[in-house]
Amino acid sequence: MFGLETDIFILLCIALLAACAFEFINGFHDTANAVATVIYTNSLKPTQAVIWSGVMNFLGVITGGVGVGMSIVNLLPVELLIDQNVYHAIAMVMALLLSAIIWNLGTWYFGIPSSSSHTLIGAIIGVGLGFALLPGNEAGIAAINWDKAKSVFSGLLLAPVIGFTLAIGLMLLLKKLLNDKAKQEIFSEPNGKSAPPFWIRSILIITCTLVSFFHGRNDGQKGIGLIMLILIGVLPTFFAVNSDFDLKAIQPDIKKINQIVDKIEVNSLSVDEQAILVSLKSEINELETLTKTPEAAEGKGLDLRRDILLISSQTKNLLDNKQLSISATERNTLRELVVKEEQGIRRVTDYAPFWAILMVSLSLGLGTMIGWKRIVITVGEKIGKTHLTYAQGA
Repeated sequence: MFGLETDIFILLCIALLAACAFEFINGFHDTANAVATVIYTNSLKPTQAVIWSGVMNFLGVITGGVGVGMSIVNLLPVELLIDQNVYHAIAMVMALLLSAIIWNLGTWYFGIPSSSSHTLIGAIIGVGLGFALLPGNEAGIAAINWDKAKSVFSGLLLAPVIGFTLAIGLMLLLKKLLNDKAKQEIFSEPNGKSAPPFWIRSILIITCTLVSFFHGRNDGQKGIGLIMLILIGVLPTFFAVNSDFDLKAIQPDIKKINQIVDKIEVNSLSVDEQAILVSLKSEINELETLTKTPEAAEGKGLDLRRDILLISSQTKNLLDNKQLSISATERNTLRELVVKEEQGIRRVTDYAPFWAILMVSLSLGLGTMIGWKRIVITVGEKIGKTHLTYAQGA
């Protein structure tokens, strides 16, 4: 397969299975947070809840695109992914996967609802730092894409704060707006094994459904990013860019990008930004040359990926300058054609084969249906001093 030696092919299969194992564990680890609410409020029976949640996770991954997955891939620079020694690439991927799997299994065993996203991103950055500290390595701190890391960490840090704040706000709003009878219903603990009133049960099932679905669209994509890390690292010739994409489709985008970049006046830039502009123009010209004919791009997947990602990062750096000599419309055009994932020229690099998406969907969906009980008990019984009420569940 792909002309690989037998030992590399076996290692590739092991790495892909490890990525699926991570998503499988992610299923019963993280998604327990969603099913705990409907199980402990008697809205759904445990078997019904985990099967329904698994289906929603599956659908979330299948329909979610690859934007979040590409954020995972782009945490590591292209040069680090595309190592001439394929064994280095496999060692890197296996190190981050095993680290994440061991932590997730450990927290699951002790019933701790820890975030798989934090675990995975920490493992990726750990691998990058490890590479930077290796003897003889000259990449140094450039072994991590710190701009992307900052944006990802901002989301990870803000998520619990926003969740905490919104949950308090919603609870206070319910207490203020509902009449005494409704408050008595939703702020009470479940009565034995009886189901809650229809309207409360509907809300709880809807919230469980949405949490499961969007968990698939977000966390499931991280599994897609893992698989793309493996494929780009081991088989860059085949997976560095989308080989099914017609490069002629981005030629109008490149022409428009060139026209806008040519309008940027040098005297509006700092010395560092002037150097970025020179490099950006060179990369755009090289990309234009590579995409003119199929023959020009043949065997140049790595160059295409490197050019596109460099153009994207350099353009983003220039757009940070508020004094840039282009209009607001032209700024937005550059963002859409160059910076935004899965749009413009990024359509060539931001992709995943359908079989990879399907692997992750099945792994996450099946994992949701197995091993959920430990985390569910923690969420439903051990975090608070009293049983989970209907309002708390929603």
